[in-house]
Amino acid sequence: MSNTTPKLVLQGRGLSKRYGNVTALDGADFDLYDGEILAVIGDNGAGKSSLIKVLSGAVQPDSGTLTLDGNAVNFKSPMDARRAGIETVYQDLAVAPAMTITENLFLGREILKSGFMNRFLKLLDKREMLSQAKSHMAELQIGIRSMSQAVETLSGGQRQGVAVARSAAFARHVVIMDEPTAALGVKESAMVLDLIRRVKDRGLAVILISHNMPHVFELADRIHIQRLGSRIAVVNPKAISMTDAVAVMTGAKPIGSLTTDMLCQ
Repeated sequence: MSNTTPKLVLQGRGLSKRYGNVTALDGADFDLYDGEILAVIGDNGAGKSSLIKVLSGAVQPDSGTLTLDGNAVNFKSPMDARRAGIETVYQDLAVAPAMTITENLFLGREILKSGFMNRFLKLLDKREMLSQAKSHMAELQIGIRSMSQAVETLSGGQRQGVAVARSAAFARHVVIMDEPTAALGVKESAMVLDLIRRVKDRGLAVILISHNMPHVFELADRIHIQRLGSRIAVVNPKAISMTDAVAVMTGAKPIGSLTTDMLCQ
């Protein structure tokens, strides 16, 4: 990251969420800066999923605040977050296998033909959607033979590419990626990592949730460590070892033992 103070895009303060007697988030804080890849790591039960669900509008916190570009937001649904410019690529991709690539890219956001009569007919502008789909895929350098292919005919990495392209096409602020390389082979994982870098290069901030520590250290500008429902540290992957980061994550290494250069603001 540069020496100039980066712009704070998405911030959470004191986020809490309980499910009966279980505390999923316990006053968690969160900071995401413009143009960065922020990895979120934590053991099972650390509250990663609940945190991401709050940021993406899938869950409403019991208490705490969220700000986007300095403005307070209160997402009641994932659609609210999408309208605000936050897109999420879920681990299950949420693609429609039998539909074409173009249809998947515009699923729920189809472009209608213009003209007075089409206010009533609601005909799709398939030519415009195809043109934009080609442009989105080309911009992210995703090699696809035909936009008319059904998604079910694609490899795992290509399907991930379609899901990422859909999010990058409509995101204005943030793309959240939940375990983007899970169940992918080495070659396809490398393709997805390159894709994430290209999303960042487009000027979007990326939240990366991953259990794959080598991928985290390869991609992340900063690493948010979640433990027992709270953020316990944000570390610099260029100054801390993978072993130490995991030790902090599991509680085997106290925060106080980290040097100043290992910690981020």
